[in-house]
Amino acid sequence: MAAEIHSRPQTARPILLNKIEGHSDAVNSAVLIPKEDGVITVSEDRTIRVWLKRDSGQYWPSIYHTVSSPCSCMSYHHDSRRIFIGQDNGAVVEFLISEDFNKMNHVKTYPAHQNRVSDMVFSLESEWVVSTGHDKSVSWMCTQSGSMLGRHYFTAWASCLQYDHETQHAFVGDYSGQITLLKLEKQTYSTITTLKGHEGKDSPACSIATLWWDPVQRLLFSGASDHSVIMWDIGGRKGRTLLLQGHHERVQALRYLQLTRQLVSCSADGGMAVWNMDAQREEAPQWLDSDSCQKCEQPFFWNIKQMWDTKTLGLRQHHCRKCGKAVCGKCSSKRTTFPIMGFEFPVRVCDACFESIKDEDRTPLATFHEGKHNIAHMDMDPSRGLMVTCGSDRIVKIWDVTQVVGCSLATGFSSR
Repeated sequence: MAAEIHSRPQTARPILLNKIEGHSDAVNSAVLIPKEDGVITVSEDRTIRVWLKRDSGQYWPSIYHTVSSPCSCMSYHHDSRRIFIGQDNGAVVEFLISEDFNKMNHVKTYPAHQNRVSDMVFSLESEWVVSTGHDKSVSWMCTQSGSMLGRHYFTAWASCLQYDHETQHAFVGDYSGQITLLKLEKQTYSTITTLKGHEGKDSPACSIATLWWDPVQRLLFSGASDHSVIMWDIGGRKGRTLLLQGHHERVQALRYLQLTRQLVSCSADGGMAVWNMDAQREEAPQWLDSDSCQKCEQPFFWNIKQMWDTKTLGLRQHHCRKCGKAVCGKCSSKRTTFPIMGFEFPVRVCDACFESIKDEDRTPLATFHEGKHNIAHMDMDPSRGLMVTCGSDRIVKIWDVTQVVGCSLATGFSSR
């Protein structure tokens, strides 16, 4: 059921400590239990399991509980040992875990949604559970009375959620590529703003897969199906955004580490990226619109008038990632990395921008690693330098990431 990996090579990469096996379907969420050698998992196989590390070094379930519908997500509050499970049937179920992690008692069932619960957050400060669902809504419910306080509907599936406990602001990502910022109140709410940046030029339908909110620096991070991560500087109030591109598949998990100023992101192909967010970075430019190449002035293929006047065939439009200008293929024949703008793999640039980029400008600002399984969800305990990943392959992996994110993790951190 569980296998332990003992080798500890000295290269700077995540070290696989344990694999937990035994689920019969996809594992949708896994969290590390703070101050315990334990992991909580929920799965499509309708089980909630608490795994504790035994003297043998292997993890075995101390709690194995089956519910009526596949488990889609969870929110665990360690201090109160309360756990909230989102289900495929739209319900949120609350349990109380015993102090020795060997028993779990049902507390309440909340009729949160009409369809699958996609994400949720429990707030002890307000005694609310806030959740999003495939019924295109976000709802917030009182955990004391069990009653619904409010609901807001979107035009697309609500896919992921982050919540600022102090100000009661909710960030909701959806399948249309938008992030909506809501101010939640008892019985009412107000829409603050909508963030758009993941639409993509080649595939307009770009869903937001994951969000992470840092309440200290007031930074929001979003990962999406366009393989990119965006940092939104909410606290700066200037609309500053940073684009990070280094994944080759859908970005499905994020975690920002305040102490080391690093962002950890994971994707569906098992890719793990650690981004240095303390480095000086620049915003990527907006792509400009033009009917002809802004370098050689040759018409693009839809510019029929100029093609007729000049008796030339139209060209395909491209964009330089450094300056944003609309250019033809001949004027943008070069590829290069440009980490200062978040491009960690070679992207198209115009010839003039290629010449302006120096070798030192190509120095990577991120490291990349291989998790070797689909990563649908990730959790970290920075105080111990541990990370857990899980996904559709039904395997849960526990990693030592101290070599990757810095040895200073051992001081000053508390788990989420």
